[in-house]
Amino acid sequence: MLTGPDLLAKVKELGDVSKSDLARECGYVTTKKDGGERINFTAFYEALLVAKGVSLGTDGGRGLGKGGRKLAYSTKVQFNGNLMVGKAYTAMLDLKPGDEFEIKLGRKQIKLIPMGGSDEEE
Repeated sequence: MLTGPDLLAKVKELGDVSKSDLARECGYVTTKKDGGERINFTAFYEALLVAKGVSLGTDGGRGLGKGGRKLAYSTKVQFNGNLMVGKAYTAMLDLKPGDEFEIKLGRKQIKLIPMGGSDEEE
């Protein structure tokens, strides 16, 4: 499979060919058990983006969110008045279903304190 400048050069050399032929000629094809071929479009396009200098955010600093989303550390009140705290955040805090919290309201803040925990913990 071609990568980097070699991939870019091959794509330029091939010019106006089908996407399948482009990926195949650059080596992004595997043989299935039945002898047929499978074109690895995802790997091809990812390699093409990397070769063009586009960062895919695969450096490990993406947070725990799905699909490469970064943790924003902010949320909005939903239409029904609920506040959503996503799975990535609860996973970071090792929270499990059924964990209970005391809700403390300040002037412009809401604190969630684990039952039996102290207000001073970070």
